[in-house]
Amino acid sequence: MRTLRPLRPRVRAPRGLLGVLSATLATFALAASLVTAAAPAQADTTLCEPFATTTIQGRYVVQNNRWGSSATQCVTATDTGFRVTQADGSVPTNGAPKSYPSVFNGCHYTNCSPGTSLPARLDTVSRAPSSISYGFVDNAVYNASYDIWLDPTARTDGVNRTEIMIWFNKVGPIQPIGSPVGTATVGGRTWEVWSGGNGTNDVLSFVAPSAISGWSFDVMDFVRATVARGLAEDDWYLTSVQAGFEPWQNGAGLAVNSFSSTVETGGTPGGTDPGPDPGDPGDASACEVSYGTNAWQDGFTADVTVTNTGTEPVDGWQLAFTLPSGQRIGNAWNASVTPATGSVTATGLSHNARIAPGGSLSFGFQGTYSGTFAEPAGFRLNGTACAAD
Repeated sequence: MRTLRPLRPRVRAPRGLLGVLSATLATFALAASLVTAAAPAQADTTLCEPFATTTIQGRYVVQNNRWGSSATQCVTATDTGFRVTQADGSVPTNGAPKSYPSVFNGCHYTNCSPGTSLPARLDTVSRAPSSISYGFVDNAVYNASYDIWLDPTARTDGVNRTEIMIWFNKVGPIQPIGSPVGTATVGGRTWEVWSGGNGTNDVLSFVAPSAISGWSFDVMDFVRATVARGLAEDDWYLTSVQAGFEPWQNGAGLAVNSFSSTVETGGTPGGTDPGPDPGDPGDASACEVSYGTNAWQDGFTADVTVTNTGTEPVDGWQLAFTLPSGQRIGNAWNASVTPATGSVTATGLSHNARIAPGGSLSFGFQGTYSGTFAEPAGFRLNGTACAAD
């Protein structure tokens, strides 16, 4: 692009002091107007190199990430996300996609987003809230998906051991890696679950039955569901949270209109809460849990009462706890409790999603067990440790 230099204004110098001052002022005014007119507006950044990246919001990385095709692909990073501006070529729908243009928080092949707290050990993460708004097109074959990566080590390079995919939308005759293994309720939504591997890493995919164009959720709900299925451990690491598209054919016009991702840590490795600092008066626990059980041979019921002992309402409550080994939930009432074993999360339904200050609510479930019956060791309400009644 050629840059035109502003023309130097030509002003006839009038006689006298007033004339000199007038000419000088006129010169500066004309020059300023020319400079202002020549200054371009700040443009979005377009990436066409296969693995080109840029930073948005000072905290996330947008990547073109074209790895499965030699055809041109370009993405334009915006202030809040990105859009696919060119997506040439196609690949067979029974194989891998062309690319994964995306935005991420964390580390991807040694490229870490600014100020990220990832990698983070899973048992130190209380919440990992994320929010997305997608823009879809009809003239392409693609999925719109999150890609969440877990590894036994805090690695920032290469391929991690386990990949969690969340398919918000799919268009065309495509399917996840592996085979379907049933359904699951995670984050208050029902998903078709696929499990498999690509020769390099394990892949667990959650596929929405219908398109989701926007959602705010806790990434840890899907991480805990993956741990419960034995594809990760609590002492593994969350290394990145990515959101974008996997196109097989075309894809121009697809967009992530907005994206956010944070990871809240504070626990200690191994899940042991160190308690308050001796020099800090601390705050009283904001919640209390009563866990009543009725057990018989191989079966039990649990009645759980959660009390908000704080001064603010708890909206969209989620109670996290770990079922003792050998226990499995069969059905629940007044809450969605997922997954069925291991680290589970109870989530309020539409009619009881808020707990008022000083208020309580109850839910329950029925399950089976093997070995010696025991109760969970602790509970966390939206990331806050609760006192036991």
